[in-house]
Amino acid sequence: MSFVRHPASFRDPLATVFNFEGRILRGLTETGAKQYQFVKSTGLLNLLENNGDIVQTQDDLNFYNLNLPNRFVRVLEHKLIPFISFPYEWSFSMLKAAALLHLDIQLKALQKGIVLSDGSAYNIQFCGVKPTFIDIMSFRPYKEGDFWFAHRQFCEQFLNPLLLWSLIGVPHNHWYRGALEGIDTEDLAALLPARSWLSPRLLIHVLLPARNQRLSAQNKEKAIRRIKRSSFPKKFYHGFIDHLRNWIAGIKPLKTKKSTWEEYNLSRTYQQGEVDHKRSVISGFVSESRPRMVWDFGCNDGEFLSVALKAGAETAVGFDADHGALEKAYSKAKALNLNILPLYQDAANPSAGQGWLNEEREPIKKRGNPDAVFALAFIHHLAIRRNIPLQEIVGWLVDIAPQGIIEFVQKSDPTIQRMMSLKGDMYPDYNEIFFRKSLESVARIVGSEKISETNRKLYIFQR
Repeated sequence: MSFVRHPASFRDPLATVFNFEGRILRGLTETGAKQYQFVKSTGLLNLLENNGDIVQTQDDLNFYNLNLPNRFVRVLEHKLIPFISFPYEWSFSMLKAAALLHLDIQLKALQKGIVLSDGSAYNIQFCGVKPTFIDIMSFRPYKEGDFWFAHRQFCEQFLNPLLLWSLIGVPHNHWYRGALEGIDTEDLAALLPARSWLSPRLLIHVLLPARNQRLSAQNKEKAIRRIKRSSFPKKFYHGFIDHLRNWIAGIKPLKTKKSTWEEYNLSRTYQQGEVDHKRSVISGFVSESRPRMVWDFGCNDGEFLSVALKAGAETAVGFDADHGALEKAYSKAKALNLNILPLYQDAANPSAGQGWLNEEREPIKKRGNPDAVFALAFIHHLAIRRNIPLQEIVGWLVDIAPQGIIEFVQKSDPTIQRMMSLKGDMYPDYNEIFFRKSLESVARIVGSEKISETNRKLYIFQR
């Protein structure tokens, strides 16, 4: 039997996560097993799992039949998360929801005499739009007087990115992707105006910590001794986290520019009857092909992923580069309880392998196996706006999933005419004949359907 260590599981000496034939197993060392058993005995894990706050875990597996490496004395199995996402792909509301879940878990744990040993945003995943905590080995016994040692990590991976967007109007995604451990407190402090010193919250969580980090860098040994001597009564610990939670619950993103596609369903260039026709084609495709997981590039507010779910798909992942559209997709999926995961993604520069060995945070292609892909009113944005060769776009989409739907929009369409109004027509290969030829070179065209008066067409393919 082949056990493959998950590429992100190497920091915890007490436990290691393995991929095993499509299952997610966690091997525990003797010390790790004792810690897990103590935390479980408090009832905390059952409480959180019953609330849906942490990943479902089975711990009564027959260890000896699994043949894990000798250093492990116990094995757990976690319920599979359909698609792994990262904080730099989340919208503001998703990052905020993840932060609040982390703090809520902290408060519940503290009541049981347990604390979290770290404050990493990567310990949270989304099942649809619901955040779920996945690192159950982060829990450890609370010791009276302990300080919240993970405060800095929580701020840099949760609070600081939210404040960057809320106070300055800069989305966190690009910065976070370039600095995987989050946004450094000193960097954020340098961006804040002088009046920020009048805010007690900014003072406590950003400005004073930034100053202390600079001072500590000058004498690290003295700083460590000071931390070890400090005492933080439990009621202060609880109050500190509770006040931080209340602050985060109230912050909102600062909009500095208008979303291009947030109201696309109100401004698109075809009529409601044509939209209904499009929905009908998508519904028929899903009903016939029965894909478990569907990906949609340029998902906007998730309208057509909703159609796919209603027609029988189990899981839907949507990608878009417009923050307003993603916020709308998130709020819509949350309100209607739809199993849609909307993520920030620039298709011309998709999330790559990053971190240790370029594998710790995997590229999107390695994080899921979609059964179908949608590219609806999408490929012309890459071909015309981003100058990417049409044949390469088609090949990339077909490589993602064994079947799917690609919408082809003619050059005469008003949307493309606006795109070319300043650049002119520099795209001799952008035409339906070349599109069909490109698609037929890598897939079989199952069918095509005209859906608008401007001759927009949906092409259904099988790889």
